[in-house]
Amino acid sequence: MSNVSGIIKSIQDIMRKDVGVDGDAQRISQLVWLFFLKIFDDREEELELIEDDYQSPLPEHIRWRAWAKDPEGMTGDELSDFVNLELFPTLKEKLPMQGETAQRAQVVHDVFEDAYNYMKSGTLLRQVINKICEINFNNTEDKHTFGGIYEQILKDLQSAGNAGEFYTPRAVTRFIVNRVDPKLKETVLDPACGTGGFLSCTIEHKRNQYVNSPDDEETLQASIRGVEKKAMPHMLCVTNMILHGIDTPTAIRHDNTLSRPYKDYGNKDRVNVIVTNPPFGGMEEDGIENNFPANLRTRETADLFMALIIKLLKDQGRAAVVLPDGFLFGEGMKTRLKQQLLEECNLHTLVRLPNGVFNPYTGIKTNLLFFTKGQPTEHVWFYEHPYPEGVKNYNKTKPMRFEEFQPEIDWWGDEAGGFASREQTEQAWRVSIDEIKQRNYNLDIKNPHIGEQVSHDPQELLQQYAQQQQAMADIRSQIKDILKLALKPGALG
Repeated sequence: MSNVSGIIKSIQDIMRKDVGVDGDAQRISQLVWLFFLKIFDDREEELELIEDDYQSPLPEHIRWRAWAKDPEGMTGDELSDFVNLELFPTLKEKLPMQGETAQRAQVVHDVFEDAYNYMKSGTLLRQVINKICEINFNNTEDKHTFGGIYEQILKDLQSAGNAGEFYTPRAVTRFIVNRVDPKLKETVLDPACGTGGFLSCTIEHKRNQYVNSPDDEETLQASIRGVEKKAMPHMLCVTNMILHGIDTPTAIRHDNTLSRPYKDYGNKDRVNVIVTNPPFGGMEEDGIENNFPANLRTRETADLFMALIIKLLKDQGRAAVVLPDGFLFGEGMKTRLKQQLLEECNLHTLVRLPNGVFNPYTGIKTNLLFFTKGQPTEHVWFYEHPYPEGVKNYNKTKPMRFEEFQPEIDWWGDEAGGFASREQTEQAWRVSIDEIKQRNYNLDIKNPHIGEQVSHDPQELLQQYAQQQQAMADIRSQIKDILKLALKPGALG
């Protein structure tokens, strides 16, 4: 088996010598499109054995095997010219968009739409390609090892990325998918899919639980949907889907879910299951909020996604969403949104995660909201997820583990029976809808089984300060809205 971890490190060291690659973001972007072409070619080799009449969407001279596979092949200026003048123009503009290979061609075109070759040295590029060729993506062990490296690439991307983008820890995605339990025929959407963590977990879950035949596999592949607006995460997501056996991931769209007017989403867009971690802490570009009804307008990305998630669920559809504490206690538009959520959906469970789940990228405290559309909420069960024994915080070397969620899984019960088996414990408590209304839909409800604690932890104090600042910003926003209305001509009669 090849040493995948060592290969990745060698590639990054080679890229650092190239004058054209400036910083982590470009290095990762370069790495990802090269890996995509290698993974695509390895998968094509497999399909050629399985299917008698397999046709590649790529012209023969553009396929990885034709120009990259031979370690003694093109190098230097010849390789640079080929990549810049032949490979990229073909992948971006000249693939056949009709006929049998059209769908696969569309996938490749969408991946390369915003991709670039940053490397100036064809000699260094040849060295990188030769290293990549050492990995065989049809080898089960290499594929499994690459899964770990893939997650490392995501973490590297995060450190080079923008505020508001946090890649969801695998323990959290696994727990969410495990609890929502998407059935074989249920359509599953992540409207802000990033690199595909929730979708890959869903694929694994359905395969393990429900796929028993080739027809089942076909049903599974047709049930996965995702949208990602940024080019590099989209490319990573498509690559991730191919690695997970989705050969033609045309349902992973490079788009912004929020850019389509809210009223234009209809029945045909609705799905059975939504699992997502929408970007939070970020602001949408000017004008996006005008796609939403006046009572739901805001620049806060996570709130817009929440409004849309409620709309996109079918009747009896289920959702699980990662949201920051700010959503729970926020006022103004957030209050109206929470009221809509509780009136149109049964918010049956709210899991409060401890600090540091997203370390080292952010200290923002997060929550998992589980709800089903079609009946109003009568009460909300809260579950405070504790740190494991001996752990005071999570970090890069000691991240959250899926096994930590076993107490929640044991406690969870059955939604069909109204979660009748649930009991209040030191971690779990129930709050009625009447109490939530009295609190003006503030869902930031502390564990009643734990007395008031004074924390001197700097991270927690900074978090409290951030919450206070957010609350003040919400109040300022409300005052501005009131003043605008009051100062409109004729507003005073």
